[in-house]
Amino acid sequence: MEKNIRFFSLLLFFMICLLSLASPSLAGTDPGPVVGGGEHAWWFWPVILFFVTFVMGIFAVLGGVGGGVLYVPIISGFFPFHLDFVRGAGLLVALSGALAAGPGLLKSGLASLRLAMPVALIASTCAIAGAVIGLALPTNVIQISLGITILGICVLMLTAKKSTYPYVPKSDRLSSILRIYGVYYEDSTGEDIDWKIHRTPIGLALFIIIGLMAGMFGLGAGWANVPVLNLVMGAPLKISVATSKFLLSITDTSAAWIYLNKGCVIPLLVVPSLVGIMLGSIVGVRLLKVAKPTFIRWMVICILAFAGAKALLKGLGI
Repeated sequence: MEKNIRFFSLLLFFMICLLSLASPSLAGTDPGPVVGGGEHAWWFWPVILFFVTFVMGIFAVLGGVGGGVLYVPIISGFFPFHLDFVRGAGLLVALSGALAAGPGLLKSGLASLRLAMPVALIASTCAIAGAVIGLALPTNVIQISLGITILGICVLMLTAKKSTYPYVPKSDRLSSILRIYGVYYEDSTGEDIDWKIHRTPIGLALFIIIGLMAGMFGLGAGWANVPVLNLVMGAPLKISVATSKFLLSITDTSAAWIYLNKGCVIPLLVVPSLVGIMLGSIVGVRLLKVAKPTFIRWMVICILAFAGAKALLKGLGI
């Protein structure tokens, strides 16, 4: 246990040192519309970004959060990149993981296409609207809203509970009409689990808000998808997690096209971010076996709280 704490504390310290280098106020650069001042070579920021996102990818896996949730507040708060470009890259970061995992989740029967389709239709449409709204609003307003949202996610992570097999006494009328139910094989017990959902209208209404926020802030929406699918609609936890991951491949694609069309996706930012996050995720999967979930969860919450406060203060001009 002590070895794990020392290792992850050292990893966190390394990330803080890199963020100190990246922070415009400490690096002596003035952030421009895309990338900060000209004192550094063109490759300086991509290299620092790669190492930061590599560590971020490790913590994203260990903390059970999507890469976009960590990516947008940290990169926008400490790097001299305009927020529009960070949000565009954040959506692609979340999208890459979803596209990699989606086919396997569908093949295994954990991701439910019947559950995903009506949710995806609503969330992806609202994500497009959210992206348009986000690009139209002033940057400081988005920064303040982002900071408040990230701090809200911290509260959600602290208070939210998960139910492996929620009690659903009866399918509601809408889910019955849409035939949203299924069976999946539970490896831990060797049994086939029948599942169904309820409170479908409430759940679909919540995905309007989730889609808007995903497009507006470029966070992805895994942090909100799972609680709604699991706690509100009553889908089993594994079905909720797998379907949420598959959903990101649809909702994030819709919003990402808006940022791409507006010229807010640049290779200088996207390429090192995707490579760093993906390599870090591979390392994180291997470390997951020895990591203490409680310690990592608290560390991720602290990182998010710090990044959220930074975004809020930056938006307020403090």
